[in-house]
Amino acid sequence: MLMPPPAAGVAATIMVYGDSLSAGYGVPQEQGWVSLLQKRLHDKKLDYKVVNLSISGETTLGGKNRITAALEAHRPAVVILALGANDGLRGQNPDTMRSNLEAIIEACRRSKARVLLIGMRLPPNYGAAYTNKFNNIFKDIAQRRRLASVPFLLEGFADDRELFQADGVHPTAQAQPLILETVWKKLRPLL
Repeated sequence: MLMPPPAAGVAATIMVYGDSLSAGYGVPQEQGWVSLLQKRLHDKKLDYKVVNLSISGETTLGGKNRITAALEAHRPAVVILALGANDGLRGQNPDTMRSNLEAIIEACRRSKARVLLIGMRLPPNYGAAYTNKFNNIFKDIAQRRRLASVPFLLEGFADDRELFQADGVHPTAQAQPLILETVWKKLRPLL
């Protein structure tokens, strides 16, 4: 489902659809990975604009409930779907999370947007059965739906406490370029 290139002079839209990890919680907006992505696209002279519709505390249910309006308003060529962390942290049913993610992806596909699915992982204190089921959902959806995916947004630094704010959940400004590199590797082929 490739979209035709945008008309001359009209930048295509990349819509980031996530939670606090993409909203840049606790860091200056211009230092968040989404702002760094916009800068990279500009520096590489790639004709895309980034719209960040990430909301701190957002769950897959909230994302499912607002996806149609978001797609209609922004008409993205690419959606970076980075939801699920709050579902897991709240101990919500993984099957419900899967269903919500699938509904968001289906809405994106109906609007002809390509999807980059961003995976998350839970700490082991949620129990092995729940953690394994949660962690595997992203990989399973990406394989079944043949989606580009990032297995884990915080890949390579999740165990480095120095790169997290005092809450131990949200990455610092110093971690944002690392997140961008992780996302960029899988996003670049979609552009």
